[in-house]
Amino acid sequence: MHKLLILLSSLIALTVLYCPVQAKQIDVESIVNRANLAAYYAGDDGRATVNMTITDSQGRERKREFVLLRKDKIDGGEQFFFVYFKKPSDVRKMVFMVHKHINTDDDRWLYLPALDLVKRIAASDKRTSFVGSNYLYEDVSGRGINEDTHELIETTNEFYVVRNTPKNPNTVEFSSYTVWIDKTTFLPMKTLYIDKNNKEYRLVEALEVQKFNTLPTVTISKATDLSSGSSTRVEFSAVRYDIGLKENIFSERYLRRPPREVRK
Repeated sequence: MHKLLILLSSLIALTVLYCPVQAKQIDVESIVNRANLAAYYAGDDGRATVNMTITDSQGRERKREFVLLRKDKIDGGEQFFFVYFKKPSDVRKMVFMVHKHINTDDDRWLYLPALDLVKRIAASDKRTSFVGSNYLYEDVSGRGINEDTHELIETTNEFYVVRNTPKNPNTVEFSSYTVWIDKTTFLPMKTLYIDKNNKEYRLVEALEVQKFNTLPTVTISKATDLSSGSSTRVEFSAVRYDIGLKENIFSERYLRRPPREVRK
């Protein structure tokens, strides 16, 4: 009897050891929410200097330098962005400002100093080029996570791979896009867009990540037009978080008269 009990115990142990364990269900909405927070809501506010290099299909380069300010009302909720251009001379003092909303269209303004003109950017224009680059107006503040349905299509050692399909396909130029989200930092490291003909046409990559105030931050990224070969590289420097930005500087009155926070 004693030997029989030992044998049964051994069989039970082997069964537990070698039987496949059902994988824990991963909530794709939680992954997407955490990625959104990591990419766009680090700290309560932030400031960075951004150097942009636009390279056309023939290898010719144009450069831009601007200061980016951001302030959150609440994590994952409404927030403000203020982009002030410093270089070159043809875009100096140009301003792009966003009031980001949830479940409604964002408000976007562009100030053109050469014309002394404040222009509202329509919701239909949010997927157009940002100052002639391969980034889009929507890229600055991020696409609303409620605008797409999300599907976890793969989990690797490093990434959650999520395919996103627009709920209103007639409002965008893509049929879907897939994001590789780092499993440790939850930063989106690669985003690949598929057009209406099921062809890959746009790629956005995070090339470098650094920590500021313990917060992982993409400091170099690149957007590429896979059809033409043109690309835009952006490098973030002098990154600071939780600097106490006031909400009133993200108002129309400062489009023509930028606050000192972008001029210093």
